[in-house]
Amino acid sequence: MRKQKVIVFLPAYNEEESIGEVIESIPRHFHQQVEVKVLVIDDGSRDHTVHVARKAGADYIVSFEKNRGLGAAVRSGLKESYELGADIAVMIDADGEYPSSQIPDLLEPIFKGEADYTMGSRFLGTINGMKLHRRLGNYFFTFVQSLLLRRWIYDGQSGMRAFTKQALKHAEIVHNYNYAQVLTLNLVRKGFRVKEVPIQYQVRSTGESFITFRGYLSSVIPAIWKEVKRPVQKVKIDVNAHQLKNMNTYKLEEDKWGNVIIANRN
Repeated sequence: MRKQKVIVFLPAYNEEESIGEVIESIPRHFHQQVEVKVLVIDDGSRDHTVHVARKAGADYIVSFEKNRGLGAAVRSGLKESYELGADIAVMIDADGEYPSSQIPDLLEPIFKGEADYTMGSRFLGTINGMKLHRRLGNYFFTFVQSLLLRRWIYDGQSGMRAFTKQALKHAEIVHNYNYAQVLTLNLVRKGFRVKEVPIQYQVRSTGESFITFRGYLSSVIPAIWKEVKRPVQKVKIDVNAHQLKNMNTYKLEEDKWGNVIIANRN
């Protein structure tokens, strides 16, 4: 039986301190019908991000000569994942804020045929250490996104997402600075089913953020307007393309040494 290929891609900019641990913690063997590979999109890092990622076990690395922005890095991750033959792609930040151990949880709605695009929701799970101004900014932009989509979204800025092959093919990001709002607007307007999954989140302690408040005001709001105004075509979704049998058979646990193992569910 052919395994489904899942590519986990990490946009990275000067993340030498954290990216190795993130890559090593990505679950590779959580289901017998799933094969997991890791792709790093190096957005012009000036440190040893690429060396550390390769040493930690990254299967593919794409490097930009200079920093292009998070939107460009995510666009490249989607494109490269599709061209590398991914059945599903997962995006996760390289800074360790998002729990790679929950990648199977993020994929479960896709494997059950319930969603084509999933987002890890910090506000449905736990969120530790986020400063008040960032939390308020998240609330505001998520509220705007909910109004435009005419459906409630809890965490529109999440950096942990999963995409079916069809979503990879049709996803469009209309600017280079950021992707969060415009990508969801683009996919939902095209008919893709989105679902949020609760995740456990903690604020970064190393590396450099792609995002600034000034950049949001000057780049993201115009991009949202551009995405909303431009016409898109609905996509005929194959809702059964990624369904797996016995999706509830496995779960991830840690042994007494802290190693991730597969255990049968009761």
